[in-house]
Amino acid sequence: MKHAKMLTGVTLLALAAGEDLTQHVDIFMGTEGGGNNFPGAVRPFGMVKLGPDLLLSGTDSYSGYLPDGNFSGFSMMHEQGTGGAPKYGTVSQLPLIGNISDPLSNITVSRSSTDEGSVGYYKAETGDGIEVELSASSRAGIYRYTFPSGSQGNVLVDVSHVLPSFRGQGLSQGYEGGNITISADGHYEGSGVYNNGWNEAPDWTIYFCGYFDSAATSNKTYTATGAAKSVEQPGGFATSSSNSTRVGGLFSFSDTEVISRVGISWISTQKACDNVNSEIPEGTSFASVVDDAVAEWNSEVLSKVTTSNTNETSLSLLYTSLYFMHLIPTNQTGENPGWTSSEPYYQDIFTFWDLFRCSTSLMQVLQPTAYEEQIRSLIDIWRNVGYMPDARSSNYNGRSQGGSNADNVLADAYVKGVRGAVNWEDGYKAMVKDAEVTPVNWPVDSMAPDSSTHDGRSALPDWLEYGYITPTFSRAVSRAVEYAYNDFGLYQVASGLGKTKDAKTYLNRSRNWRNHWNPDQTSLGYSGFVVPRNTSSFVETDPLNDSGYWGDPYYEASSWAYSFADVHDMKHMIKLMGGTETVVSRLDTMFTDGASGSSGTIFDPTNEPMFNLPYLYNFVGRQDLAVSRSRKVAKEDYTTGVSGLPGNSDAGAMQTWLLWNMIGLYPITGQTTFLIHSPWFASMTIDLGDKKTLQITSSGGDGNGDSDIYVQSLKVNGKAWKKSWLTWDDIFAQGGTLEFELGPTAVNWTTGELPPSPAS
Repeated sequence: MKHAKMLTGVTLLALAAGEDLTQHVDIFMGTEGGGNNFPGAVRPFGMVKLGPDLLLSGTDSYSGYLPDGNFSGFSMMHEQGTGGAPKYGTVSQLPLIGNISDPLSNITVSRSSTDEGSVGYYKAETGDGIEVELSASSRAGIYRYTFPSGSQGNVLVDVSHVLPSFRGQGLSQGYEGGNITISADGHYEGSGVYNNGWNEAPDWTIYFCGYFDSAATSNKTYTATGAAKSVEQPGGFATSSSNSTRVGGLFSFSDTEVISRVGISWISTQKACDNVNSEIPEGTSFASVVDDAVAEWNSEVLSKVTTSNTNETSLSLLYTSLYFMHLIPTNQTGENPGWTSSEPYYQDIFTFWDLFRCSTSLMQVLQPTAYEEQIRSLIDIWRNVGYMPDARSSNYNGRSQGGSNADNVLADAYVKGVRGAVNWEDGYKAMVKDAEVTPVNWPVDSMAPDSSTHDGRSALPDWLEYGYITPTFSRAVSRAVEYAYNDFGLYQVASGLGKTKDAKTYLNRSRNWRNHWNPDQTSLGYSGFVVPRNTSSFVETDPLNDSGYWGDPYYEASSWAYSFADVHDMKHMIKLMGGTETVVSRLDTMFTDGASGSSGTIFDPTNEPMFNLPYLYNFVGRQDLAVSRSRKVAKEDYTTGVSGLPGNSDAGAMQTWLLWNMIGLYPITGQTTFLIHSPWFASMTIDLGDKKTLQITSSGGDGNGDSDIYVQSLKVNGKAWKKSWLTWDDIFAQGGTLEFELGPTAVNWTTGELPPSPAS
């Protein structure tokens, strides 16, 4: 599917100068096939994500977009790449033609052509012939409507509009009431109260403030209750304190072109007005907002990575992945409705279960300033909420799929030297809260009613008493291996802060994944897997078919994957599995077509617990297999186009896995270790900030990572390197160089020590 790019004056000049890297970004890549990417207008970490909301009965539009269905609105707020259930779709407008007698009757309009767009720009055409163009700043959005000549154009502002869910899991969003006021000068203000969505949030309020740069021929406010027709409200004011009464406004125009500018705020309507008037003031041209977005994406994100590569497929994968990994978390600094603080505030975290493995580490590399702010924000959430989030949206923690994985993120930041304004004593206290205090089970999750899915580690009673988790708790095995990883994170920070006694305690606890190891559990001739256990015995499973969901022992991956999860204890894991040769064979089996008894492989590229598996060959002296396995996944399961992702983007998690593959490294979160495979390109330069760079070159390959992919030799900072791993200090702390020589066949160049296994 081809999507057009809007080229304005500044953009064209940038293209002519060869500086516009947004030309390689396809905002529709991964929007279909389960990727759920958000294709609308947005700035890096922007609070506003302005895009279409499509309605197709029985189909969830997680980010608002669907290739089919009718437009129910064009709204200011969306998530990026989420699953579970849709979130937001709030502060909405819908353009309409003619006399609208019942505006709050769930009107939808068809689309007449394929939507188009580029960075900072979105375009759609409704079945009524209305052209809708969108762009955004950080906290405001701009709409440009072009109505058919001679028609009466209308814009409906529907306060009750949300993205619905049809999955039947009790996660559909609710509208609880709202208000809208149209002032004498024609601008409008109001707020809406909403709840639920994928994180089961209680009531939250968003405020809005909108202006039309054309004079309306009429404007009216309406209410509607149930199936009753919309009722016009006198005085330009409509309010509802009940979800049974909808409110909205209808603006009519004689002009063919109408510009709408809208700001949002979590604080007040005044703040929403301030946001739009400071970021997109009256008289701002639509094209200038697009150009500003292009410039910001180029300077703040895309230019962080440059390459000599000219292959358009690879450039599109590179820069589109960089783009989508920067859509969330949302920077809401100064827009925190829960408490007063001078600390940064980031939310829309979906979720650290998805992101801790390789996304947060890449965020530190590319955005060190924003990353430090994100760490400070996590700690400030603990100060004021009581727990750091594993996930957070609409200013509410939840849902936690496994462990308290913010602990992993803090540990990774700490060992890699993030300091600045971070209060690490408070950070460690936040981690200890996760490790020692069982959260209250409220609200009760219908899919996992046994314990909280909103804060901390809710299976702590078993973990603290037994050193393992019984089937009393859902997701017992997958949570246990994550709790062990979380405790290793506490060990790392405790050690750095000189808390020797704590460090010993948490290092020992980080080995408790071993208590779920059943040496007699077999699958495909291999012995030893992590399994459920009660206080008297292990529980037998079928490792080929034990992957589950919220109420099961393993969450979204099988025991084949979870048995490899605790890489901080890799040396002991290899011993339990029977030694290096057995581990090589066991990993080979996971990448063998048909090994599972059906088509395909045991390895599943669509879910994060599998992310590290191709790279674990480095721990058993087969760096060449890490290269071939990971490259096959990257080249076959990631493509350009609307279905280019192997699974749900998960807030950019899939994209960052691909980016690390292009770079030629893979991070071990919570340690300073990076596993080496091989880079795609003949040259790549990463801007590390503070005038530091990492320069990666390769000779002997094809320059695109398609052939001659095996490392023949490597120099790190000009010196010959024999290890299949390196550390943060080697190349990131002060910058550095990696010089690869690549070739068509594997050679044994990794004669140095194996990657560290600090818990073994």
